[in-house]
Amino acid sequence: MDEVKVIEIKKSVFEDNDKDADALRKELKTKGVFLLNLMSAPGSGKTTTLIQTLNRIKDKLRVAVMEADIDSDVDAVKIVEATGVPSIQLHTGGMCHLDAEMTRQGLDNVALKEVDLVVLENVGNLVCPAEFDTGAVRNAMILSVPEGDDKPLKYPLMFTVCDLVLINKTDVMPYFDFDLERCKSYIHQRNPKAQVIPICAKTGEGVDAFVQWLLTEVDAWKNN
Repeated sequence: MDEVKVIEIKKSVFEDNDKDADALRKELKTKGVFLLNLMSAPGSGKTTTLIQTLNRIKDKLRVAVMEADIDSDVDAVKIVEATGVPSIQLHTGGMCHLDAEMTRQGLDNVALKEVDLVVLENVGNLVCPAEFDTGAVRNAMILSVPEGDDKPLKYPLMFTVCDLVLINKTDVMPYFDFDLERCKSYIHQRNPKAQVIPICAKTGEGVDAFVQWLLTEVDAWKNN
């Protein structure tokens, strides 16, 4: 009997995606567009955080949003109604992440000549989105207090690939067994370079620090 041929599909998919992502980043650089990939688990407060952020930053930068979900347009509609910022909804056809080609298809529907910053709100998931480079300049994620301070230990790749971690829902910290300093320590075990900003998207506390981080990153991208 002939030897069974084993094809490493997963490796091939990742390698092809990495090439597509690098090409997309270079293209965005020539156009002066900064792409932020925002990830988290469902219910962590991504959309609420985004609304707070957009309302603070929209007078400083030209912004567009891409909302990725398996179905519905709830978040895209919410963003437009709450901020007036252009937003499009991306349906992933059941997939739990976006890759570089899917991101490019979304960007094809954004007027890139009219924006400085595109925020991609990725599918709510702590596993799959971390595995695929979307072509973003920076990766950020939100960890909410009710999820627990041990998530960096349980989902290492997500925290490894992120440049920034927002710890959201700090207003309920007294009601949960969540140790902020311990969580920061776990994050830095996975990624010593990751910046950590505690926020409360409901009240807006800490969001200004995120806005300043974002403005600094966009400025550096455009001028280097």
